[in-house]
Amino acid sequence: MTTLLFLCSLLLCPGQLYLPALVYRCDTGKVILKSDAALEIIEAQSNKLRGVIDLSSNSFAWTVDIRSFEGFNNRLQREHFNENYMESDKFPKASFAGKIIELVDLQTDGTYSVRAKGKITVHGIEQERIIKSQVTVAGKRIHVTSTFTVPLSDHNINIPRIVYQKIAEEISVTIDADLKAAE
Repeated sequence: MTTLLFLCSLLLCPGQLYLPALVYRCDTGKVILKSDAALEIIEAQSNKLRGVIDLSSNSFAWTVDIRSFEGFNNRLQREHFNENYMESDKFPKASFAGKIIELVDLQTDGTYSVRAKGKITVHGIEQERIIKSQVTVAGKRIHVTSTFTVPLSDHNINIPRIVYQKIAEEISVTIDADLKAAE
């Protein structure tokens, strides 16, 4: 719990704490959401994914502001996304925090397939998940990519019958983030 609080404080108070060399940080990662339903495909993305990885404990924390998502097929879809489905005023952020399961040396250059186990929070509902990721280490940089699905029902996001065939029950999420060693 202490590690999680430390990582969250790094996300919320950038530049105010001394960060050891084993901490890597990202402020402009990309998150792409895709709903591939029977009658419509909807995509949105945010370039505001923030995250930290602490190599000393193999722990991580990621967060994204829900209102930062752009794209959609039209302005009305974005409005409905924020007001009706995600309730962004009430639940402004989504997050994922936990530990890397594999015992890999992320201080050594290379590409690694890892599983991240933690709590994902969307729409105020926390679920434990294991998410596979590809991690590439090169010098003082770490690149993380991952694609996974989020079932709307797991996070109490209800889709009205009138648009049921236009919004998928599971949303595909793709993460693409570069982290730099904190100095």
